[in-house]
Parts: sequence; C-alpha cells; structure tokens
Amino acid sequence: MRITTIMRPNIVSQAGVSTRLNQWWENIPFLTSAVVVVCGIIYVVCLLVGYDSFTEVCFLPSAVISRFQVYRIYTSIIFHSSLLHVFFNMTALIPMGSELERIMGSVRLLYVTILLATSNAILHVLIALLVAHNPIHPYENLMYECAIGFSGVLFSMIVIETSLSGVQSRSVFGLFNVPAKWYAFLLLIVFQLLMQNVSLLGHLCGILSGFAYTHGLFNFLIPRTSFYSSIESSSWLSSCVRRPKFIVCTGGNPSGYIPTRTSENSTSSGILPGNIWRNLSSLMPQRQVSARPNEDSRFPGRGRTLGASQGQMASHLHSDSNVHARLLDNSSPNHPLDSSTLSTNRQLSGGRHSADNVPTATAVVPPPQGAIASEEGIKKLVSMGFDRTQVEVALAAAEGDVNVAVEILMSQQD
Repeated sequence: MRITTIMRPNIVSQAGVSTRLNQWWENIPFLTSAVVVVCGIIYVVCLLVGYDSFTEVCFLPSAVISRFQVYRIYTSIIFHSSLLHVFFNMTALIPMGSELERIMGSVRLLYVTILLATSNAILHVLIALLVAHNPIHPYENLMYECAIGFSGVLFSMIVIETSLSGVQSRSVFGLFNVPAKWYAFLLLIVFQLLMQNVSLLGHLCGILSGFAYTHGLFNFLIPRTSFYSSIESSSWLSSCVRRPKFIVCTGGNPSGYIPTRTSENSTSSGILPGNIWRNLSSLMPQRQVSARPNEDSRFPGRGRTLGASQGQMASHLHSDSNVHARLLDNSSPNHPLDSSTLSTNRQLSGGRHSADNVPTATAVVPPPQGAIASEEGIKKLVSMGFDRTQVEVALAAAEGDVNVAVEILMSQQD
C-alpha cells in the first residue's frame, strides 16, 4: 500500500531575498546602520549632482594648518570617491561596528568614533609636518595629499576589536594566520600593494590611534558611564533610545571590555577631565543607575537557567510575589523591613546588591532606596516619552529601579 505524503515547504528556506535582507538589516545596531545610511546617501547625492573633486571636504593637512579648516577632520570620513570605495568600507564597518556597539553602547561608540577621527587627524598632521621639515630629506608631498573615506577609523576599530577579542592570532583572508598584534599592520601592507591611491599615512594613523586607545593613553578623555547615561536619558534622544536597534549603556562596569580610568574614586581639581565630564553630565537629567556586580555589561537583564522545571519557575514566581507584597506592606516608616525579607528579595532580584552589604539576621534596616516608585523617577521616564500609567506600573514591578523599568517598558513596546 502506497502512502502519499504532502511535504510542506520550509518557511525559512523559502523566505524571499527582501525578507532575508530585512532581517539582516534589523540585526545591525543603531549607530552602525546610521553611519552606513549617511555615507551611502552622501555618495548617491554626490553622484547625482556630479560632485567628484572632494577638494573642499577631504583631509588636507596644508589647509587644516594654514586656513584652520578643522571641519575637514569630520567631513573627510563620510565622503567616498567611488562605489567600490564606499561599498568595501561599509561592508567592513558592519561586522566590526556591530560588535563594538553591542559591547560599548550606541552613545559610547559615537563618542569613541569622534575621538578616533580626531586623534587620527592630529597624528596625520604631526607626521606630515615632521616629514616635510626634517633636516635630512624634506618631503612636502604629504602636506598636499587629499584623503577621504572611513577607512582610517576602520583601522582603529580593527586594532580595538582585536584587542577586545583576546585572540593570539588572526587569519588573513583565510590564507594564513599572523600574531594578533601585527594583524592591522599586515592589512595595511596588503591594501597598499593591491590597491591604488590608498592613503598610507591615513591608515597608519588609524592603527596608531587604535593602539593608543587600547593601551589607555586616551583614558583622560573618556568620560564616566554617568555621562553617557545622562545623554541617553535626555528628552531630545528619547525617540532614538526607544528604538529596538539602539544599544543602551546600562551603567555596568565596562573595565573588562574597554579602557577606563584606573581609579574611579581619585580626587581631581576643577580643571581636570574628571570634573569636566561630571559638570557636563550634571547639565542633563540623570538616570538612576544601580550596580549589578554579577551582571555582564554586554548582556544586561535578569537571566534564568536553561532546563529549569516549570514547578521551580512557578515556585520562584510565587515566592517573588509574596516578597513584593510584604515589601509593599512594610514600606511605611512604622514598619521597617526585617533582614530576612531584604535578604530574600536580594536573592530573587538577581544579586542586585553586593553580598558584603547584607545585614545579619538580628539587624533591622530601613527600606532600600528606590524600592518605592518616586515622583522623580516617574517624571524622568515620562520625559522619555512613556505613558505615565505604564511608567507607574513598570516602576512598581521593578521595585523602583528606573533601569529595570525602562527594560520593561521597551519590552512591552517590542
């Protein structure tokens, strides 16, 4: 007896090209995709209007020094000379920029990109001046070379990404492996040999800036996490922060992934960079940030163990709700929280507080700060564009933690 079966097509394999491209594009973080769009639009506009000289926007050391045209530092990185130029640069940016943005956050990566572009230009000018005025064999051509393209910043990102990955060796186009510290220099030589009109000095300065960043030479220029958080919590950026592709700098400890200050508690005078960033961030509405020692800053939020039984999950939810009810009942000044309730709540909230600060069983402590939704926290979230009723519910569910409330509100919008 023959049995006829009907094979259903695989929805994933039958997905159209447009669907696959849309899924691929949605996986690219906010800033990386924005840079790709901006560079692409600028090239198309230049192509349509017939603008191809680039002498007014390229990085020209002589013009920067003699006419102080500092704008060239930033216009030169978003203009490209040909279709292949912009295509190769953007296809190289997407994987590296996406990885760095997921680690740093969108606002932090924007600041780092501007910092790298600026340092690249400064090194470019200094080296061109030294070569042009050296007493042995002056060479002034570097002062009049017109450089454009995002590749200088890309070489800096290559150095940073290689340092963050922690690998000892990297593959060059799948042909052979080289030590990781020499990877960027080898790419510089290969591109110089295989391509024409490539800016050797521009790429070299990108590599030098990347090494300076990874070795902490720019630490005095890197603001603290509260500076980025204050920018993200500002009302003028709320529409961008609510987008699913935007990566928020959550305030976790990033010292394992990017260079930071060696001493966060060191005192400084009013003219030092530490106070400068603190004063700048104080001009913006700041977000309350709770330290989470056990949380990886690259993957914020609470996690569950895979394979847990439904009974265990139900018991955890039941006990969590009981603790929340006791917290609400005991939140008045006449009914302070006992230590057992506070300790249980800390265990259920994923280790949000340090274990060294847990009181003994006989101690009586006041309710933790931020356990109740404050009017200030409600106003901050409402200023970000969320509905007040949803904000109050989210803050109550997050025990007054503004960061957790933002995660809840954004997950509801998704």
